[in-house]
Amino acid sequence: MIVSTTEKEIDSLIFNINEKNGSTNLELITDEGALQIFRFEYQNHGGSFPEPLTLQWRIPATKVKGMWKPTADFSKRIEADWELENHESRISIDAPVISLFGNNDENVLCFACSNAINRVEMAAKYREEDNHFYCQIIFFTESKYPVKDFSADIRIDQRKIHFSQALKETSKWWEGYENLKPTSVPAIAKKPLYSTWYQFHQNLNEDLLFKECQIAKDLGFESIIIDDGWQTKDTNRGYDYTGDWLPERFLNMAELVQEIQNIGMKVGIWYSVPFCGKKSKAYQKFKGKFLTENHRWAPVFDPRYPEVRNYLVGIYVSAVKDWNLDGLKLDFIDDFRSYQETPFGSDSNRDFSSIDEAVDALLSQVIVEVKKVNPEIFIEFRQKYTGPAMRKYGNMLRAFDCPGDYTMNRVRIADIKMLCGDTAVHSDMVTWHFDEAVQDAALHYLNTIFGVPQISVMLNEAPESHLNMIRFYTKYWNENSDILLTGKFLPTSPLANYPVQKVEKNNKIILGIFENQFLELTELHEKMDVVNAKPSEDVVIVVKNGKGEYNCSLYNCEGILVQKQKIYLEEGMNTFKIPKCGLAQMKSTE
Repeated sequence: MIVSTTEKEIDSLIFNINEKNGSTNLELITDEGALQIFRFEYQNHGGSFPEPLTLQWRIPATKVKGMWKPTADFSKRIEADWELENHESRISIDAPVISLFGNNDENVLCFACSNAINRVEMAAKYREEDNHFYCQIIFFTESKYPVKDFSADIRIDQRKIHFSQALKETSKWWEGYENLKPTSVPAIAKKPLYSTWYQFHQNLNEDLLFKECQIAKDLGFESIIIDDGWQTKDTNRGYDYTGDWLPERFLNMAELVQEIQNIGMKVGIWYSVPFCGKKSKAYQKFKGKFLTENHRWAPVFDPRYPEVRNYLVGIYVSAVKDWNLDGLKLDFIDDFRSYQETPFGSDSNRDFSSIDEAVDALLSQVIVEVKKVNPEIFIEFRQKYTGPAMRKYGNMLRAFDCPGDYTMNRVRIADIKMLCGDTAVHSDMVTWHFDEAVQDAALHYLNTIFGVPQISVMLNEAPESHLNMIRFYTKYWNENSDILLTGKFLPTSPLANYPVQKVEKNNKIILGIFENQFLELTELHEKMDVVNAKPSEDVVIVVKNGKGEYNCSLYNCEGILVQKQKIYLEEGMNTFKIPKCGLAQMKSTE
């Protein structure tokens, strides 16, 4: 075995590369000063399974406040080098990027890898002995098959820009690779959506479902996802019957879909893609073609077999065609992975050695074939499978399940939004208890405002005040969706869970304030909306430059106009009272 460590200095960065069973090359291919791109190449001389290969460099730990990773949620703290877990990325888990951000949300270091399909581990950890961050990219950590030649590009961004801008530009960089080009996004993917999951679970009732759709449509929702339960009468929250996907509960699915479409809503249905329950006919058919049979939910299909991929694709294509579906929710993609019992030996019936590459082939086939039936179909994926590769096949990326936790919903929406480009970012389905005061119920809804709102409450049982709130803010969201989805998005204070968020476009800015924090404005806009998404009335706006007079309308969370007034914004600190979970709309008088 050849084991050596190469130290290579390229434009002041010193890289250490451990070489095992082969040779490496690192070349600077783009140099824009503080933004550099390197090409890393590896040749396996022996043709055997490659050992884990580490590319490492260090930077001084100066002016660093925290570390951002795609699904770090509330934990964006600095990690020490004795903490063993690294950031893992592969096609269906996260994205290959880490950001170190500074005291004022500025980018200190954002590094990313073009290898977004196969597994890679990354780290940026603080070493106490010398007060440096040691940055690592580790390839071949899941070496189950031979690799002869390998290459990947490494993007290292040390520009003094906002950390979110560095992440957005990383996302744009990924889009430039042929194997990472995003699919198109239909208009319906950018509309508020009603989900059955949190309220119905598997206990779906056709009459009640249709009634909910009528109310949802009246409130401003344009589509529905019929989640788990449509395919079986089993209600134990399990997956024993997955794999066949026959509508046992709704025997005439095409008729149900048509009835909902007739009231003006688009319809998507849910599939747990990897699972093949032991009580399904598919389980007997594909015996021996599973990644594992010991998953806690159900056996997991092995997508390295072409007949497995063709079977799954055929199910979705037939459903879209036979039932005239507008969308698919393809769930549990992250369970396509290596398990302890997953076979990796030679098998002529498998046309892939890599599970990740087989998943890429499966989902590529899905998007091509279903778009032949419906070119405007929406396909939803949820965290953690919301990375750059998943944008090739999914045009809706949803925050991971966080029922009742509106802060987490806000954080996850922002985290996805910074890496998703033009792909639609959806909230997790908001749900709350109807004993909540309407202002408190509004907290759940308003924390979704910088994504596309999804809701899952039993609308026919909701208090009138709650329905008024939903109607008002859904109307507001629809009227401002272009700004909210395509404007310049700026989340602040990641360690504090983005307590203030802003988006601006065409001389209008929408500010969401979620905690008792200052709203800082570097400049005034012709139109300014302040969404007071917190349970207190006091709002402080700090104007850095300029002053102006505005006509201001104040609305409470049910959409009732409570006051109209002229206000003056002076340079410096300005204090206001906005109703709890209410809205202030300001328009310049000049």
